[in-house]
Amino acid sequence: MAAVRPLIGVVGDFDPRNATHRFTNTALDIAGVEFVWVATDDVEHGSAERLAPYNGLWISPGSPYRNMEGALSAVRYARERGVPLVGT
Repeated sequence: MAAVRPLIGVVGDFDPRNATHRFTNTALDIAGVEFVWVATDDVEHGSAERLAPYNGLWISPGSPYRNMEGALSAVRYARERGVPLVGT
């Protein structure tokens, strides 16, 4: 039976010109983790519905966030529900 790969939501505003964002993708690929970038604008309202599919959250490094409230909403969501969270 194949192992189930965790699905991580990377909360931030991906910019391919940002080296830190590219390196985040590389690190998660090497770790064998499935991940999806979640824009901070998408999280501010309705974070429970938007973040529920993820086994853990990573608040992306190398950002100014387009929506700081969205990033903070994701942190709040994880803390209140016991979802693993990495913030850099």
